[in-house]
Parts: sequence; structure tokens; C-alpha cells
Amino acid sequence: MTPRVGIVGAGAAGAGAAYALRGADAEVTILEKSRGVGGRAATRRKNDCRYDHGANYVKEGDERTESLIRDLGEEGLVDVEEPVWIFEGDGEIREGDDDEAHKWTWTEGITQLGKRLLDRTDAEVRKGTRVERIAREGADVGSERSTWTLTDTDGATHGPFDALLLTPPAPQTAALLEATEWDDDRLGALTDAVADVEYRTIRTFVLNYPFREAFPWYGAVNVDDGHEVGWLSREECKDGHVPDGESLLVAQMAPDWSADRYDDPLEEAGADAAKLVADLLDDERYADPEWVDDQGWRYALPENGADGEAVRSAEDAGLFFAGDWTVGEGRVHRALWSGHDAGERIAERD
Repeated sequence: MTPRVGIVGAGAAGAGAAYALRGADAEVTILEKSRGVGGRAATRRKNDCRYDHGANYVKEGDERTESLIRDLGEEGLVDVEEPVWIFEGDGEIREGDDDEAHKWTWTEGITQLGKRLLDRTDAEVRKGTRVERIAREGADVGSERSTWTLTDTDGATHGPFDALLLTPPAPQTAALLEATEWDDDRLGALTDAVADVEYRTIRTFVLNYPFREAFPWYGAVNVDDGHEVGWLSREECKDGHVPDGESLLVAQMAPDWSADRYDDPLEEAGADAAKLVADLLDDERYADPEWVDDQGWRYALPENGADGEAVRSAEDAGLFFAGDWTVGEGRVHRALWSGHDAGERIAERD
């Protein structure tokens, strides 16, 4: 019988798992709460601009990352050549120790990562589906005959699945585990291990200007947690993203600022963010953008990783986990490969 695999989340980890399972004899279903795929590797369009408002790019972590990116098709592939510089609390942007790794995106945006991975699979993606409860079912929940069934917020059920992979951020995954019907002593310890992962909250602002200045850097990152701007980058450094003569800055605010101002109105918070950017660039023109967009990421970057032994303790029961929180580093390629590796382990199950 063809094994049925359920994946919660169509971000980099979920798409990576589906990609790893593409050659396996498996029926893969992905449940995604949003209307798109990619998770934080997301792209928007506005006023002839494209911008990556979550993850800025896919960093080349090793040779297999570059190989995979190129295998997905080089048409529209963008490697940001300008370096990432640094600044501290004093706001002086200066050259940093750039490791010269590739910084990949696409002319159509970083959301192409998830789309291209999934386009090479037979996985069914059910968008707009938020999972609310999980149940382990079967005459003997410890046997191969038992399966996983999911219920969404509309009351619809999905499954049964022989294997289940959970990829949402750790707090959301912990909430799902708390709502799981499974009479097994491992569930409590597993839930605690996932809940131990802490996150940084980030509110991102996208600022458009009717002029373009030349800078020697693509992005600048605050390295001492002493500034209210955590990251600033220039989307015009990516081919196909910004019309000629315009500039588009992506400002990711520091975690404390973001948490304090998370629910503030865009007009007010965006104006304050633009002033901070203008101060950082020492140019008052940046305090008055043509238009502003924003996105709040409540669970943007994990501060730590979950205990690996605990996270893998239920794989013999067909319960798997993936995401940047399983490795403790908020990088797209780390999330991607955590999902890919989990997919390979699912494929190897007896």
C-alpha cells in the first residue's frame, strides 16, 4: 500500500520535505494556513516593485545548497553581489567580514524557492487550511496500523496519514501537540522540548523612494543589539525588483522595538521607522518615503534549538518535525535541509 504522508506547513521545511519525497512511493498532502507557499521566504508586489519582506535571500550554506538552487532552474535566478556591512549602536555603517557566500533570490522573488520545489513534486497543497487538532487513531496506537488524522479550524478532517511532519514555528507546533490526542508517555516531554524554543519578534517595514543613491553595500546588519534597526537592505540590488530610478529599503526592526510596536498603526510606526532609517543613513530624505508597507513576524527567528533527541523521539510512531527551530538557526537553507532530511527519513521507514 502506498504510504500517506501529511505535512503541516508549506514553508521552506515543508517544501523541502516534499521535494525529498518526490521519488518515493508516497502520497504527500501539505496543509498550509496561508494563501501562498514559502513561509517567511515570501515576496510581495506593489506599485511595480517586488520585494522579499521576510527572509531576504537564500544563503549558500554548502555545496548542496548551490547545487539544489541551480537544479531548480537558473532562469530568473539572482545572486546579490553587493556585500553585507555592519553597524553598532552608534549607527556608523562600515565594512564587515563578509564571507562572500552566494545570496540567492529570483527576479520574481524568494517565494520562487517554495514554488519551484513543489512544482517538481506530486504533492497536493491545501492552502487556507489551519490545523487545529491532531489525533492518533487505530486499534493499536503503537502498531503500524495506526494513523494520524488532522482537523482544521473549519471542522474538516484530513488524513489518515501513516507519517506526519510538523513544520510551523515551535510555539505553534507546541500548541498543536497540546491539542493532540495520543495516549503515549512521550507526548508530554516532546511538547515541553518544543515549547522551550524562544523566538525573536520582528516587524519589517518596506520604504519606497523616488530616487536612488549608490551605496557600496546591499545590506547592513546591527551586530551589538544596540540599535533600533536590526537590518537594512536595498531591494534595488536584486534584478527585476525595483524600477529604474527608484529605491526600496527593507528595514527589519530590532526585536524589542518590534515587540513594543507590533500592533501600532502602520502610519505611525512606519513614520517612526523611516526616521530611524534616515538617521542611520544620515540623510533626511529617507524620513519621507513615497509609500510604506509592513509585515509583522511574531515568530521570526529562533533564539535556540529544540533538544534533538526529544524531537526525534516519536519518529518510530510516524511523527516528525522540521524547521529552523529544530537546528536553532533562522536561515532559510537550514529550514530547507531540516525538512529535506526529515523527508528522507520518512521515505526510509519500513
